[in-house]
Amino acid sequence: MTSPSPIRTESLEVRRTALVASLGPEAAPGAGIRELWYVIHGYSMRAVPFLEDCRAIASPDRLIVAPEALSRYYDGALPPDSSDPARTKAILAHRSAPVVASWMTRDRRDDEIRDYVNYLDAVHATMTRRFGGAAPPVTVLGFSQGGATALRWIAMGNVRPARLVIWASSMPPEIDYATDARVRAPELTYVCGTTDQFVTPKVLDQQHQMLRAANLPFRALSFVGGHRLDDGTLRTLAG
Repeated sequence: MTSPSPIRTESLEVRRTALVASLGPEAAPGAGIRELWYVIHGYSMRAVPFLEDCRAIASPDRLIVAPEALSRYYDGALPPDSSDPARTKAILAHRSAPVVASWMTRDRRDDEIRDYVNYLDAVHATMTRRFGGAAPPVTVLGFSQGGATALRWIAMGNVRPARLVIWASSMPPEIDYATDARVRAPELTYVCGTTDQFVTPKVLDQQHQMLRAANLPFRALSFVGGHRLDDGTLRTLAG
C-alpha cells in the first residue's frame, strides 16, 4: 500500500490593499504641520475608532495617522466542533458582528511580522513623499498589541521616530534593548492604567525591569483606569 502524498506549503508574497485613517491637516509641503504621529491600535480593534480615541490631541499643526492591521475578522469565537448547534448560531450571528483586526498571530509569526513592518514602512514612505521628502518629527504610539508592533517596526523598519510611546503592552522579548540603537534612539514613555486587566502590576513591573536591565531610559506614566487610552494622559504626552 502506497503512502499518501505529502501536503506541501510555501510562502508567497502578494499585494494587499490596506486602510489608513488620519486626523488633522493633510500632509503637504508647507502645510504647517509640526508633528507627525503614528498611532498603532491593539488586538481586535479598528483604525477609525482608535483614532477617535486620540481626538483629545487633535491639532491644526499635528497629523495623526492610524494604519489598520491587515488581518480582519468577525469579533466573537466559533465553537470548534462543526456539528455543534452553537456553531451554526454563532455563524449566523457573525452577519451583524463587528469587524475587527489583528497585527499577527502565533502562526507563521515571522512572515506576519515582516509583512506588517513592510506595510508600515510603506505608510511612512507615502507620508514622507507627501511632505516633499522631509517629514516633521515623528512620534510612534503603540497600544496593547500595537506596542509590540511599534517596537518591531522601529527595530526592523525604516521609521526613525523622535518619541516612542508604549501603552499597556508587553514588549517583544526578541529585541535586544541594551544594544539596538534604533530602539534606544527615541525618547521612550511607558503608559499603563492603574486597573489594566492585562498589564497587571506584576506584568508592569516585569516590563519596567526589562527596560532598567537594558539601561534604557524611560518615563513611566499612569492614570486611573483600565485597558484603554486616556485623554488627560494623551494631552500630557502631546504637551
